[in-house]
Amino acid sequence: MKVILTEDVKALGKKGQVVDVSDGYARNFLLKTGKGLEANAKNMNDLKLQKATADRRAQKELEAAQELAKKLEAAEVELAIKTGESGKAFGSVSSKEISATLKEQAGLEVDKKKFQMKETLKTIGTHQVTVKLHAKVTAQLKVTIKEA
Repeated sequence: MKVILTEDVKALGKKGQVVDVSDGYARNFLLKTGKGLEANAKNMNDLKLQKATADRRAQKELEAAQELAKKLEAAEVELAIKTGESGKAFGSVSSKEISATLKEQAGLEVDKKKFQMKETLKTIGTHQVTVKLHAKVTAQLKVTIKEA
């Protein structure tokens, strides 16, 4: 019997896949627990429409991420931190501070979790920070740190 999976089933397949299983397994487990639907014409058409909608949504998200990446590449963020007499920084700049300053200075809203920083920025100068906006889109943001 052919069944459309409505959720991931271990050792069988992923959500949206059409799999061929025995009649008993389909009736007694997959259909009864709601993990699958019978692969008739109506359900196959619904699956095709859902995949098309998901593809359109994913394409729009990718285009929006690419557009934001272009804006981020052109933007520059300036932050000021306190330093000692020798020029050594007392604090550091985290992704949270960069995100807030980016929104304030450039009007671009990027979640702090999208910044890929191994550690916080602790030195005065210009730094390149990688921002992962989408699985296929990354951008480089220029962050300048000055003395307060």
